[in-house]
Amino acid sequence: MRHASVLAALASLMLAGTALAEPVFNRIATFQVPLNLPSDRDPAKKTVAEIIAANEDGTLLAYTDGEQKALGLIDIRDAAQPKPAGFVPLGGESTSVTILGDKAFVAVVTSGDNFKEPAGHLATVDLKTRQVTATCDLGGQPDSVTLTKDKTKIVIAIENERDEKLNKGALPQLPAGSVTLIGIKDGAIDCASRQVVDVTGIAAVEPTDPEPEFVDVNQDGLAAVTLQENNHIAIVDTKTGKLAAHFPAGTVDLKGIDKTRDGQIRPVEELKGVAREPDAVRWLDNDRFVTANEGDWKGGSRGFTIFRKDGTVEFDSGNTVDRIAMQLGHYPERRSAAKGSEPEGMEVGTYGQDRLIFVGLERASLVLVYSDEGPGRAPRYLQALPGGIAPEGLLAIPQRNLFVTASEADLGAKGGPRSAVTIYQRGEAPAAYPTLVSAEVEGAPIGWGALSGLTAHPTLAGRLHAVTDSAYSPSRILEIDATQKPARITAGITVTKDGKPAAYDLEGIATRSGGGFWLASEGNPEHKDKPTQNILLRVSAKGEVEEEITLPEELAKQATRFGFEGVAVTGSGAEETVWLAVQREWKDDPKGKTKILAYKPATKSWGALHYPLTAPAAGAWMGLSELTYLGNDRFAVIERDNLFGAKAVKTLATFSVKGLTPAAVGSATIPTVEKKLLRDLTPDLMALNGYGLDKVEGMTVDKDGNLFVVTDNDGVDDSSGETQFFALGKIAN
Repeated sequence: MRHASVLAALASLMLAGTALAEPVFNRIATFQVPLNLPSDRDPAKKTVAEIIAANEDGTLLAYTDGEQKALGLIDIRDAAQPKPAGFVPLGGESTSVTILGDKAFVAVVTSGDNFKEPAGHLATVDLKTRQVTATCDLGGQPDSVTLTKDKTKIVIAIENERDEKLNKGALPQLPAGSVTLIGIKDGAIDCASRQVVDVTGIAAVEPTDPEPEFVDVNQDGLAAVTLQENNHIAIVDTKTGKLAAHFPAGTVDLKGIDKTRDGQIRPVEELKGVAREPDAVRWLDNDRFVTANEGDWKGGSRGFTIFRKDGTVEFDSGNTVDRIAMQLGHYPERRSAAKGSEPEGMEVGTYGQDRLIFVGLERASLVLVYSDEGPGRAPRYLQALPGGIAPEGLLAIPQRNLFVTASEADLGAKGGPRSAVTIYQRGEAPAAYPTLVSAEVEGAPIGWGALSGLTAHPTLAGRLHAVTDSAYSPSRILEIDATQKPARITAGITVTKDGKPAAYDLEGIATRSGGGFWLASEGNPEHKDKPTQNILLRVSAKGEVEEEITLPEELAKQATRFGFEGVAVTGSGAEETVWLAVQREWKDDPKGKTKILAYKPATKSWGALHYPLTAPAAGAWMGLSELTYLGNDRFAVIERDNLFGAKAVKTLATFSVKGLTPAAVGSATIPTVEKKLLRDLTPDLMALNGYGLDKVEGMTVDKDGNLFVVTDNDGVDDSSGETQFFALGKIAN
């Protein structure tokens, strides 16, 4: 087995942009699954895109929507403009789908009680009429279906899944699962040919209760079946219906990972003897297959493994999957104590002469793409794709140079993005993602995410600093080299107070002319259990807190949970003034106006101006996210709403304070600045062909007048983890 460090070195080279030029995938479209709902269904109700398949020519997609108990269809004849193509109710929870000709075969769970009385059937959907034309009882709860390569049989993993709340999810929980084979006759399923393959008694882990999870078949008719909780793999000969081989999936010793949920991304820990517990499986050729080792009960080794069909481990990714996620800002720190990035999906496709491996990371919302270099050689890391939120189903369509992901997460109830199907195309253009990566320091990647504010180095063009918000603890200031592409985080400075790491909700940063920074920490005085204050921090270049400045009581009592966001500084010495953007209206503000605060350190005095917010859409809110000084009494702000997509408002605006005197605290009249549109950022966001990110939070202008903007990924919490760093060139006058 090749050591995982080989892959780590290759990944580092790729992230550094030093690899040889070769075709890559870029996102060309995102289809919002709720668009497929018929008029008689509530579009606000949860939807899911889980497992996805395509017809032979790759022009029609079919995805399972277990929440809506249906099969959804998408027309991708124009892959860059996917369209709703049908919605087929199934009368049960759809879990998997495969397509043969003009028919889709869908696994449907119909259990009254999924755990005690598992039941389900295989439904045949006519793709021309969009109707269910036949069903075949399966005698249990199906989880994965696939066709044999000769198209003569359907192979089904009958899971009969465990109840994770019963006895803490411990096995056994009968009835046991199995593998089922059903013949195809004249293009239709032949229920009478149903054959059940017993896979009990073969695993060392709870052999009476195998729970087959995923199945794939090679050209020889051998089906690789993962028994996830049993940490075992079965090889079934689909021609004879016999168990051909079986072996344990084994364990992994992991070093250089983050296994502690503590608000920090620190890959310096280790785990020993972690059961792989593979989920998805795909054959690479007739002798080798690859598994995504998600884990579901006691294991989950945070990577993927290439096995030979005799059970020999040819390659294991070790810690490299999590480390790539860390470098890209996608690492889900809150899952550190569980299974990290959680590889779940797996796909293999041959594009021209290149056999590619796609690994879907459910919690990191990434898809990692590798080149299979052949037997006995480590796969070569190529790129990472932003996979929507929680990519579950992965689908290669090599005949059209396409790749597709189905994302099961629907955050509509939380005001977030909906479930989606994302389409990528392979071509000669350079990879559009990532736009920001981190370097390694002392052999470990700099973990990052939730970038909430930007500022420029006072003398070096293209050199920036960013802050992370309360998604992480302690607070940090990150150094960014924006002269590279992608831009690179080169160092991190921990904010300290009295010599100890300190935690704030940092939303803004500005460099001081004499060295060091001003930082803005957003407070939440309305928090029921732990109310916090808005704080202006003066810190040294080393991140040491030199002074904490709070609001005067008369002003602080007007604050809401939408507090300090951006910070900028003008002047120096006795003339130094710190300006702060407040996100939304406070209690004493008229509707549609928020505060721009001014603080003079020399006199410790506060003043206020009003900023006129654009009226938000119904049910939304509008606020400020950043404040940057442009010189000559002129500032730029990010003004944004909390919506996603093409109809969202994400703008850069400018205003001047020339001739305006900030009103003293308590004044009845506060001057209002006059704003001018500088740039509409929504087209920039939609040009990325994603779901349209909402949190545009950081902005700055470097010494040469170049404008930079960055989005906040919320620390990969209820987010895709995607961060977009824009280098927008010279700022307009």
